[in-house]
Amino acid sequence: MLTPKGTLRTCLNGHKYYKSSDCPTCPICEQGNAPKDGFLSKLSAPARRALENAGIKTLKQLATHSEKEILVLHGMGPASMPILKTALKEEGLSLKK
Repeated sequence: MLTPKGTLRTCLNGHKYYKSSDCPTCPICEQGNAPKDGFLSKLSAPARRALENAGIKTLKQLATHSEKEILVLHGMGPASMPILKTALKEEGLSLKK
């Protein structure tokens, strides 16, 4: 029999889920908050939240930052950079040098 990883939690919306980290994000609520289109929809949830928490919600906002500045955001990893660079390139933009 499988045992759940982490502790059982209940979010403010009443969803019950198990979490092994101290991250308070409810995975069920997070699915509902995920964008359906745009560059943010192509990212993992932690990477998307990292950008949103930094106030980066558009490609123009993203283009004002360097790769180094983006990679230091909690939740952002190197696997997200090709996705971001492709989205920027498609719009004729790039990260700050």
